[in-house]
Amino acid sequence: MDERTEALTTWRRLRRFVLPLRCLLCGAAGAAGIDLCVDCAAELPRNRSCCSRCALPLATLAELCGQCQRRAPPWDAAWAPFRYGWPLDRLESCYKFGADLAAGRVLATLWRREPCPVTLPQLLLAVPLHRGRLRRRGYNQALELARPLAHGLGVPLRHDVLQRVRHTEAQTELDAIGRRRNVRGAFALRAGIALPPHVAILDDVMTTGATLAECARVLRRAGVQQVDVWALARAPLKQK
Repeated sequence: MDERTEALTTWRRLRRFVLPLRCLLCGAAGAAGIDLCVDCAAELPRNRSCCSRCALPLATLAELCGQCQRRAPPWDAAWAPFRYGWPLDRLESCYKFGADLAAGRVLATLWRREPCPVTLPQLLLAVPLHRGRLRRRGYNQALELARPLAHGLGVPLRHDVLQRVRHTEAQTELDAIGRRRNVRGAFALRAGIALPPHVAILDDVMTTGATLAECARVLRRAGVQQVDVWALARAPLKQK
């Protein structure tokens, strides 16, 4: 353990002594080293039954969902350990839109503790924010989730490879077609950077997959042989 790691560990122990862990959702005592109680942690919707290609939550075990059978996405494999639902969606909203970095630390720790079911890539890239949105928010939520995960898995992480070269509207209120149009041509690779054969792209939440798909196409055009997509949570299909 180097001096910096030792100092950080000491600070965390001191912080827990001075400021006991408290659940960010209900205020009860935290458990397992995070600001989440046992009961709220038990409600986390893990994505155990899902499509192996796009991680879409499925009611029953199946290799591929219907959409991936009809048209395969532009990536090879997906990993999303959680479904986007209560109470994880509350933590994610506080982190992403409420600048609650404590919620981000809880989410990053939860992800880091999940077993990785796919082959580890040679490089991990976080979906970038446009510089204007980055200035307003102050941090890239995907990158901050990626840092501890990459460290724990021993996978190199770079933030200077993939760039968002065009400002896009928020995807939240758009339908699937609108999302694809919104991110078309929004990403590019920084010139002069050699990429390994296997790369994974990481985002916080995967809804239709439009953003990750556009990033995957950029990497494919650059010659990357295997592109995987990782997300903390995968949104289920909306019920009609």
